[in-house]
Amino acid sequence: MFVIIGYVVALGCIFGGFIIHGGNMGVILSALPTELMVIGGGAAGAFIVNNQTKVLKATLASIPKLLKGSKYSKARYMELMALLYEILQKARKEGLMSIEKDVETPHESPVFKKHATVGSDHHVVEFITDYLRMMVSGNLNAHEIEALMDSEIETHHHESHQAVAALTRVAGGLPAFGIVAAVLGVVNTMGSVGQPPPVLGAMIGSALVGTFLGILLAYGIVEPLAGLLEQKNDEDTKELQCIKTTLLASMQGYAPQVAVEFGRKVLYSTERPSFIELEGHVKGKKA
Repeated sequence: MFVIIGYVVALGCIFGGFIIHGGNMGVILSALPTELMVIGGGAAGAFIVNNQTKVLKATLASIPKLLKGSKYSKARYMELMALLYEILQKARKEGLMSIEKDVETPHESPVFKKHATVGSDHHVVEFITDYLRMMVSGNLNAHEIEALMDSEIETHHHESHQAVAALTRVAGGLPAFGIVAAVLGVVNTMGSVGQPPPVLGAMIGSALVGTFLGILLAYGIVEPLAGLLEQKNDEDTKELQCIKTTLLASMQGYAPQVAVEFGRKVLYSTERPSFIELEGHVKGKKA
């Protein structure tokens, strides 16, 4: 919703100011189809050449996600903390082997089903169960698991950043494609140099629309999407860091209530529940 609102505000102010200043929208509208074909087609072709198939798919798949609000809310994080608390509490009271079935078949686990908000997120469940499985096996110590977690989170962040980099490169190239469109328009104008001044003026105006569109598409449309996608990717990483901190605290001998407090402190302040809120939620779920 805010993406649409932002675009409406940006385009409304830009074109509204142009009209108020006495600008003729007819010049822009008449040149729009061909200029968009040159700029958009050139940028799309370069985008395809510049990226591997997996990056192309990831970038295109991320666009619809940008139009939605963030799924990372205080309620989601409290649900995550409650899930981690319950499974760590079970392991502490009944032994690590007691959670083996939960780890091996999380889709059938009452613990994961009980916390459906995060229990249905495949990536989160996989991250939790992978490291719980290592904790159950007992073959790795806390420092080794921490190093492995850091490597996986870094890989996840790098992989998700590829789509951001792809959009940023497109944004960087759009002004250049706008210049290409403008130069082609000037070439076309020079071939009609014998035409009356009004005709030549309209042709030059159409040529300059290319430069305008290239800059507008770059800094008004595509680059903001890249920035928003980067922020959403950071939120994905933050959730994994929260899980990592909680599990490592548990491995170091802290009680589940203290371990989830370690994880809570990792969260951004805007979504971080207070100690009292988290304690009340965990006790409520336990009951």
